[in-house]
Amino acid sequence: MSRIGKKLIKIPSGVEVKIDGNDITIKGPKGELKIQIRPEIEASIQDNQISFNLKEQGKNASAYWGLARALAANAVKGVTEGYKKELEIQGVGYRARVEGDDLVLEMGFSHPVNLKKPEGIEFAIEKNIIIISGFDKQAVGEMAAKIRAIRPPEPYKGKGIRYVGETVLRKAGKRAEGVVKA
Repeated sequence: MSRIGKKLIKIPSGVEVKIDGNDITIKGPKGELKIQIRPEIEASIQDNQISFNLKEQGKNASAYWGLARALAANAVKGVTEGYKKELEIQGVGYRARVEGDDLVLEMGFSHPVNLKKPEGIEFAIEKNIIIISGFDKQAVGEMAAKIRAIRPPEPYKGKGIRYVGETVLRKAGKRAEGVVKA
């Protein structure tokens, strides 16, 4: 049985929630998100709170119950507060800049890498930190992963793009051990 699915989601002031069968639309000051829930789950609004219940028992029904509640809670938080991911650039000559709506990365390739700004995502740069923000948690995380994948941190010198606070396991490089002269 899902412990997360039982929890109620409080609807803050300024947030509008509409439930239409298996579709939940959450509209707030930062934007609007639509969530589709599985047919085994039923959503309802009571006393300015969203609750989720199981319509039918199934093999994975309680897992979907918790998933539906978590997605709805993330959407409510996203349209009110928003989400943010921070990436750090390390390496000599590695740079990032915002040109219009695009993010331009110079990562040691023969050409700069241009990334188009998806709808609902904002880019900001402070020194060597790229800040990705938006109201959709999945879109923010996906964009951060795409940027990191352009030049992931390498294990010898640690150069590349990493999440702020991420620890990179470092390897010892080659070193001369017991050189025997003949």
